[in-house]
Amino acid sequence: MALSLAHFNQLVEDHGRTLYRVAYRMVGDPHEAEDLVQETYRSAWKGRQHYQSGRGDRAWLMAILRRRAIDRWRKRPPPMPASGDDFLEVRVAGDDPLANDYTDEMQSALSRLPVELRETLLLVVVGELTHQEVADLLEIPLGTVLSRVSRARTRLREYLLARVEST
Repeated sequence: MALSLAHFNQLVEDHGRTLYRVAYRMVGDPHEAEDLVQETYRSAWKGRQHYQSGRGDRAWLMAILRRRAIDRWRKRPPPMPASGDDFLEVRVAGDDPLANDYTDEMQSALSRLPVELRETLLLVVVGELTHQEVADLLEIPLGTVLSRVSRARTRLREYLLARVEST
């Protein structure tokens, strides 16, 4: 069943902020994240005839976002965040409850994670997908998703605590 324009517009409204948060965490740059979300919507609209109403809308969009991010990484790897004690805070327009969480410090911590841990964590925590949706999207067992999320959280916590203790 093809995606109608009204339903597409509703997808943009419902999932835009979450897609941006995940894109930002994937690429580490607010402008690139905006571009990535736009590319995701462009791809979703072009592929609207492949839309499957039984699959979760957010999971479908995250799958597209992930493919667009991988395409970008193939062209050039994501930049490493600047090191140092000055952390830039990136604000997201609107009433985003996570707007103050966009810091270079968190981005630096995320960039230290292996790609498979970072990607799985972002899809579950930031992308708000269920563990099963992430397992389906990444085509890995549910137990692997659970393990990756747990290890990623532990490593992030260790890095951030070490950072606090060193200051």
